[in-house]
Amino acid sequence: MLTLSKARKIVNQALLRARQLNVSVSVAVCDTRGRLIAFNQMDGSVDWETDRSSMGKAVAAAITGRPSDRLLEQFGGDGLRLLSSYYHVVPPRGHRGGLPIVEAGIVHGGCGISGAPTPEQDEECARAGIAPSSSPGTEQPAPNQRPAYVS
Repeated sequence: MLTLSKARKIVNQALLRARQLNVSVSVAVCDTRGRLIAFNQMDGSVDWETDRSSMGKAVAAAITGRPSDRLLEQFGGDGLRLLSSYYHVVPPRGHRGGLPIVEAGIVHGGCGISGAPTPEQDEECARAGIAPSSSPGTEQPAPNQRPAYVS
């Protein structure tokens, strides 16, 4: 289960990586239904759209169990219906920077980052955030490798 304590740790680790990269980002963590658990915006983060984007990336990763940029892959023609069903909260975003939070092979939520100059940096911060939450024995991808997800 993704608790508030775990979500805050994920946010803090993602912010630490953003500071190391010298970028300002917004970080969102949500549960598998897309409900926001934790959020933080760094000083210098651009605007409200950056905040919404981080939330949308977290939602996309949480509800699909895949990186946010693979949102529509899993749903094919039903993608628009999926998007409209989640639109009342924050719409899922099919942009890079969101990763599912997986423990012991089970998706517990998603972490979304927005605001870095590149989508790769957004995703790197998300990866740094979720890395400590992994259970022992859960393999994490190398820093330059995107994680592989099984549908």
